[in-house]
Amino acid sequence: MSTELEQTATRLLKGIVADELLVPYARLLGSDGCLPSEAAEVLGGPQIVEALKETGLAYVMPLGMAVPARLVATAPDLALQGALAALSRKLVDDQRRLLDGQRRMVDMHPFPGVMEGQADQLVRILTDRTEITDTSRSLLGTARRHWLTLENFAMERPLEELAGMPPLPAFEGNVLSRTIYQASCAEHPVGAKIIQMHTQAGEEARVLPEVGMKMKLADEAVALLPLTPTGLPGALLIKAPVIVAALREYFELLWQRAVPLGETEPQLPLKPVQMSILRMLAQGMTDDGISRRIGLKTSSVRRHVSAISKQLGTTSRVAMGAAAARRGWIK
Repeated sequence: MSTELEQTATRLLKGIVADELLVPYARLLGSDGCLPSEAAEVLGGPQIVEALKETGLAYVMPLGMAVPARLVATAPDLALQGALAALSRKLVDDQRRLLDGQRRMVDMHPFPGVMEGQADQLVRILTDRTEITDTSRSLLGTARRHWLTLENFAMERPLEELAGMPPLPAFEGNVLSRTIYQASCAEHPVGAKIIQMHTQAGEEARVLPEVGMKMKLADEAVALLPLTPTGLPGALLIKAPVIVAALREYFELLWQRAVPLGETEPQLPLKPVQMSILRMLAQGMTDDGISRRIGLKTSSVRRHVSAISKQLGTTSRVAMGAAAARRGWIK
């Protein structure tokens, strides 16, 4: 009978009650209980005994004046009810803390979001160096999906002073971090070390021969742009959706042209046959002409053209060549 009771308890409580408590609970359930003075030795220590009592899995049952009280297990159905009640209380407490934290973030966060009637805050000019530095660091914490950076290491102090900078946070795998570096950054010993630190933290890095300006962009929400090459004397904090979206598109165009760190050619999202078709489209060739040139059916050519159009974000064949040239896919 005790074995069946233990099996029932395990079926009801497995995954609800911590495993380190479920085993001693089942042991206690399969017996007639034990003296409180012996419970620590029988069940695995005083901490286990206290945890069983605190979670409602066991209680001390008085048996009268002549018989010593015993520590006994709570019936499995009642134990489950108690465990679920405890989980509900914890969820309520966690939700309360979450809401409290969100209210504090709204009160204290430097980027609470763009609200109606705050048009004067869509673009802010920052001129205080401390504020610019603090804003740059705080901006990193606002990213929830994307953290995008353009970096050329133009700065007012020696690059060697940045060697001790901590790496980017790992974002717990929730935020895609990408940076386009100027090629000279990776050629400098300290710059290469900083880039290595960031890539080890999960950053995707690509390289261009020239990166004309720094930029930091969190999601599609806020961007920080320099007013000078280094950005320290002045910067723009931009929350205007139209401008931020344009900056995001600018970054993606550069990303397509950039070369992955350690490689010599950019990774193109098109298949080799699609690249050939794209070049012929740019020369003004028709689908039938391309079909004859590369030996594919016209219907297959059209499917490839449709895929190219989707990648370039344009349905105009005239615009395809220009769009591909802007991205550096063709010359």
